[in-house]
Amino acid sequence: MTRFRLAAGRSGMLAVALLIATGALASAVDGFPFDQNLLLDAPPIGRGKRMPMLNVGPNGGATIDLWCKSVAARVELSDDTIAIQTEPLPEALPAMMSRDQCTPQRIQADSDLLNAITQATSWRKQGSGVMLTGPQTLKFRLSDH
Repeated sequence: MTRFRLAAGRSGMLAVALLIATGALASAVDGFPFDQNLLLDAPPIGRGKRMPMLNVGPNGGATIDLWCKSVAARVELSDDTIAIQTEPLPEALPAMMSRDQCTPQRIQADSDLLNAITQATSWRKQGSGVMLTGPQTLKFRLSDH
């Protein structure tokens, strides 16, 4: 009997430790603004009004709206690290965008920004926004729309 209780006690303690660890991870990323539109803090390119935006769901599914195009992504977060894997940049322009809106400069900026986002390795909360850091630092703020 004592042996069984000891084994059950260890199992119970292991379960509690796992729950605590899982809760610690969840609370570590609680500061991340899930399901909110995060707008890239950058000057506009040309006359287009569209600005890049990032939206990450709590399940890791994400949408990245670039200067012209949009891509789906998968985001893995921990207390201060981030890994972002995106689908390839689509060849065609979105149906609602015209060639005048997506200049060669903006199309190149899509590729450059997507590259910078996928190279981000850490994140931190800054005010109500988020900083992604890698070879480049990208600042995103909560959209007021």
